Parts: sequence; structure tokens; C-alpha cells
Amino acid sequence: MAYLVGAALAFAVALFAFLLGLDRERAFYTTVLIVVASYYDLFAAMAGSGRALVAETAVFAAFLALACAGFRRTMWLVAAGLAAHGLFDGLRGGLRGGLIDNPGIPAWWPAFCASYDLVAAACLAWLLVRRDGAGAGT
Repeated sequence: MAYLVGAALAFAVALFAFLLGLDRERAFYTTVLIVVASYYDLFAAMAGSGRALVAETAVFAAFLALACAGFRRTMWLVAAGLAAHGLFDGLRGGLRGGLIDNPGIPAWWPAFCASYDLVAAACLAWLLVRRDGAGAGT
């Protein structure tokens, strides 16, 4: 169920952004990547786990750097970052507690976030191909 809800929500957000024109701005999907990457830090802080927060912040910093590089250079890096975060979520779900021991993560979160991230990445890739680099992807 978490996979379905995450995918449906990502598609709904992408459709809303498309219809409203929010996705015409380079900052939209860049911000989405930054926000989805920050949730694991939030979960670590909620659990009061300093060790998890340090590890999660290091991972967050990598996705933040990718988002910034994508914003400055090519939105394809942002799409790749969203897809990579989705794969990271999927790996976390399969190795619960084995990748980074973060006690604050709800059991359903990795599946939800993985599907959200992968659908968001696909929606951004669709936009980039559709716009053929006309200011969006280059």
C-alpha cells in the first residue's frame, strides 16, 4: 500500500505543478529533491538519535550537493538525484537497520518514499524530454 500511495501522491503533485505551471521553474523539482532527502534527518531528530542524525546529515549533504549542481548546470542531475534517492530508499527498506540505524523511520516510509521519488524522477524526465532542453533541462 505504501508504494501505491507514494506513487499516486508524486503523480498528483507533479500534475498539480504542471497544471499550475510551477514546474516551469528550475527550483521546483530541485526543492522537491532537497525536501525528500531531508526527511531522514527529521526522523533521526525525532528519535533523539545523535549518531543517526550525523550519518543522515552526511547522506543529506550529498543529495543537497547534487540538487545544487543540477539547479546550476542541468536538471537531468536533479532527475538522477530523485531516482538515486528512490533507490537509496529501496535499499534502506530491504536492509532495515543495516544501512544506517535510524530508529525514527516509520516501517512504511522507505517503500512510500522510494515510490514517490521514482515517480517524481520519471515526471521530471518526461518534462525534460518534452521540453527538449528549452530552458528546462540545460
